[in-house]
Amino acid sequence: MAKPMEMEEVNRPLTELPVGSRRFHRSAFVDYQFNRMYGLGYADPDELGAAARRIRSPREAPAVLHELSAHARAEGRLRHATSYLRGAEFFTPHDSPDKRSTYREYRALFDLAFADVPMCRHEIPYEGGALPAYHLLTSKGSAKHAVLVHGGFDSFIEEFFPIWERIAAAGYDVIAFDGPGQGGARALHGITHDHDWEKPVRVVLDAFGLDRATLVGISMGGYWAMRAAAYEPRIERVVAWPPVYDFMEQVGPRMRRVVEWMLGFPRFVDPLVRLRMRLFDVLEHAVKQANYISGGHEPMDAIRWMLGMNAEHLGSERIEADVLLLAGEHDAFQPLRLARAQERACAGARSVTTRVFTREEHADSHCQIGNLALACRVLTDWLDHGASIDVAPTST
Repeated sequence: MAKPMEMEEVNRPLTELPVGSRRFHRSAFVDYQFNRMYGLGYADPDELGAAARRIRSPREAPAVLHELSAHARAEGRLRHATSYLRGAEFFTPHDSPDKRSTYREYRALFDLAFADVPMCRHEIPYEGGALPAYHLLTSKGSAKHAVLVHGGFDSFIEEFFPIWERIAAAGYDVIAFDGPGQGGARALHGITHDHDWEKPVRVVLDAFGLDRATLVGISMGGYWAMRAAAYEPRIERVVAWPPVYDFMEQVGPRMRRVVEWMLGFPRFVDPLVRLRMRLFDVLEHAVKQANYISGGHEPMDAIRWMLGMNAEHLGSERIEADVLLLAGEHDAFQPLRLARAQERACAGARSVTTRVFTREEHADSHCQIGNLALACRVLTDWLDHGASIDVAPTST
């Protein structure tokens, strides 16, 4: 556990978050990751632009971003250095021995960069290892409620600090954690992913003695948060940011049948997928990341893992909590139709609120990178006022 800091009431300035995205790289895959660093508030756009121009393929990115991180650290800009090092880790190949060492370096640098923030890191025992969790108390004295926050497919919980600090500033105690397959749970403890997300959520709730809480799942974590809410009654409110609902929902029933048929022919499918992985950076990352977090090896292992995120397993009909669905109208990873399907499936929920972010708001992309501050305001307004919030897009 990190050394505890005093938890006295303080007024902490919030991380300034930019509005709008930039065009950093010709590759959409690389460009989104650079916008991810930029949009989360700890990156200089000019530095990112100069770095991107030196990168011809994703495999060149780690060295460039390591160099950028070292430069920022030498100048005392530790939070920028942390962001750039996170980018270096993201682009480091999954089979590289540098993957884990870069994560360790990243977390040590995060501790230095955020040493002035009154929070504690806990290592919650789980399946022979531990789940990293940060406890950030509200700066407003008595907390209204506890809010649990976790990431998704390829995130570290630390990179979402600008989100959890805004939740804390709104009057809520925050417990931000990596679940199985994520961040330190995977890199340091070897804990692989489990779609039954109620298991880690239950352990986190127990560790902090909570009898009720809100759960926020970011990116693909939107699926796992909804699954946890369906099976853990202490989750009174749940946020899918954005929803997944069913991984195959976006491709239609015909393609679903094709994929299910392909499962019976792994000797044919594995080489075919490997060939396509060489051609498409996003596919290569998706397959390798899915196998990294789940402990798989072959492309078919990744496909089976992805198909595990389906409507039947999710159990939306069991959810009785208040539900908030956050979605971008042009989300390339989790399209808007998934949010609409999830909305219809929550027939037993106490309330369902859906907020669709638009291009005019600079928030239409995945996880509202481009206007993260707006999305956080919508989230905290919902935490305060529930289904009565105005879900209409803001005028610009």
